[in-house]
Amino acid sequence: MKAAIYPGSFDPVTYGHLDIIRRASDIFDELTVSVLNNKTKTPLFSVEERVKMLEEATRDLPNVTIDSFSGLLIDYAARKDIHVAIRGLRAITDFEYELQIAQTNRKFSSGKLDTVFLTTSLEYAYLSSSTVKEIASFNGDISECVPDFVSRKIYEKYGFQR
Repeated sequence: MKAAIYPGSFDPVTYGHLDIIRRASDIFDELTVSVLNNKTKTPLFSVEERVKMLEEATRDLPNVTIDSFSGLLIDYAARKDIHVAIRGLRAITDFEYELQIAQTNRKFSSGKLDTVFLTTSLEYAYLSSSTVKEIASFNGDISECVPDFVSRKIYEKYGFQR
């Protein structure tokens, strides 16, 4: 059985993330989507809130499990006995950054963690969680970026009723 981890901040989960999740779940028997508790960032949503949003957004995908972790991906993957990480790419700038991380993970995992890159579908190539938060912070329309239940939670965080 082939398993993979799709790690990320998912703050918030977007249609771009969900596109990668759906496509990776078609490729792998088991996909663990894992929210990173990144202590260097100040997220809009807590890890628990992000996990719950991902659980709701992926409830129709039986081979997808939602989890969270702190620390290094290589240590988390080793604990889970998973040897493939999924990363989404929107643009060439993503590739340069992600390639360096993939090579570092492979080196420091003694070759036990490989990375599979999936390019984002064109309709989501512009999309990032940061963009969604910026638009929402001005009460802009994010309906094409995130599921309805996620947009409601984002607007609530910024004090808007929609």
